[in-house]
Amino acid sequence: MSRLLNLFGMKPADKMPGLGVQNGNRSSAPAELGWGPVEQSGDGMVLLDERGRITEANPRALELLHCAQPALAGLDFWEAVPEDITEQHQSAAGQALTFAARHAFIAHDKFEDKWVRYAFTRQPPGYVVSLRDVSSTQRLLHVLEDSERYNQLIFEANPNPMWIFDDSSMRILAVNQAAVEFYGIARKKFLTLGMDALFPEGEGAGWLDSLASVKAGREGQLALRLCKQQKADGQQVLVELACGPVSWNGQQAVFVSLADVSQRHLADGALRRANAELEQELARCQNELEKTRRDVAAFTRAVSHDLQGPLHAVNGFAKVLAKNYSTALDASGLHYVSRIQASTRQLAKLVDDLKTLVQLPELSGKPEKFDLVPVCRALVDNLRKRDPDRSVAIEMDASLLLVGDKGLLTTALACLLENAWKFTSKKAEAWIRVGLMPGTTPGELVLLVSDNGAGFDAAYSSKLFTPFQRLHSSAEFPGNGLGLAIVKRVAARHGGNVWAETTDQAGASFYLALPHAAQAAEAA
Repeated sequence: MSRLLNLFGMKPADKMPGLGVQNGNRSSAPAELGWGPVEQSGDGMVLLDERGRITEANPRALELLHCAQPALAGLDFWEAVPEDITEQHQSAAGQALTFAARHAFIAHDKFEDKWVRYAFTRQPPGYVVSLRDVSSTQRLLHVLEDSERYNQLIFEANPNPMWIFDDSSMRILAVNQAAVEFYGIARKKFLTLGMDALFPEGEGAGWLDSLASVKAGREGQLALRLCKQQKADGQQVLVELACGPVSWNGQQAVFVSLADVSQRHLADGALRRANAELEQELARCQNELEKTRRDVAAFTRAVSHDLQGPLHAVNGFAKVLAKNYSTALDASGLHYVSRIQASTRQLAKLVDDLKTLVQLPELSGKPEKFDLVPVCRALVDNLRKRDPDRSVAIEMDASLLLVGDKGLLTTALACLLENAWKFTSKKAEAWIRVGLMPGTTPGELVLLVSDNGAGFDAAYSSKLFTPFQRLHSSAEFPGNGLGLAIVKRVAARHGGNVWAETTDQAGASFYLALPHAAQAAEAA
């Protein structure tokens, strides 16, 4: 009790009227407390007499002090407060109230993990103590302090050089370790410099002028600037500065983060030069390729034109010999005439195929929706007219509907049918099948031409579509090895591919994949 009386500048002999307590002892019948207006307050309110004893308290105060109402009557205020708070704040509060009419402090109530603000106001004949739960405010302050410490940690530990300067004086306010190492300037000296000391002479002012729009914008916005920075040893480097306005310890400042782009700039320059040289080389190659293509086309036209006349002449003379002089020729002579006719036909076919292979890009047209069935029938009819003595069964799907370059696909189908017709020539019961099947990817269709002919050695299947590559002798099956090469070129023009399969029972199947034929047909 004596500590409370000393706090309020009172003597132990003084009395405490109106509470039924005398000489520090409570009476058996404490006075009944009248709450009045303080009961309606949102804060805890405690009334003290001039000796610092509780005369009245509202329910909120009872709740914050963890006391029942009868237990507070006439009690020393500091005895109603948790002991750890009393030990921490009683002495300071007594000294403050000796010279001032008001005093306040915030204490932590460990029992309920709350922060409570105690505010003393002198009001004769005693004091009014206001108690308020400020836990939410204190927690926000702690969060803010933690955030500031976290931001400071991020600033200091960031691997990118960073510094902050005052918006008015241009003095550098803060710098992280990465910047100290980048510039080679000690931290203590760094904080004495102005912002312009980091720029080559005359460039700092220009950089500041470019930031006018950024500083006028919202805080937190960053702008990128490419400029030079000067290190302590005088070396100048090209950097990319990210900068923006911030509030630093209550004053307006500019935050700067930099990235050294010197090497990247040099690399970009080298890459641009390399790209320029590559583009020139590519243009040169394209010109040479175009020239070569024109030369090949001209050569092919010339060869085909110059060979057609002699071939027709040789073939015509051979026919005359066979017709008009057959009686004068013996069996060997007739055989030689037949060989001449076969060779001229084969050479004429080679010239036609070469011309088709070279001129294939020029023959390309726009994709269209069409049915291959009529085309296939016309091609088969031509084959039957050429070999009327042959009997070949043709199996064909009822519909071969797709979308593609009709001219190119007709050429490819003609080559595949010609190939199947040739290699089934030695079969007594030959058959050829033509159909469409779905591919392995959505929208893909595969044109299939299969037969029961001589087949091929699967070990050499990779050579089938190479020009002039033959897996059978010309004496056994005549040909020039260009038909399947034309098929492969047609597939490539459609973005597809070709392959072939064979079995132990002979026969062969050839596949031409058209990636978007099904989707295009549905959309057409």
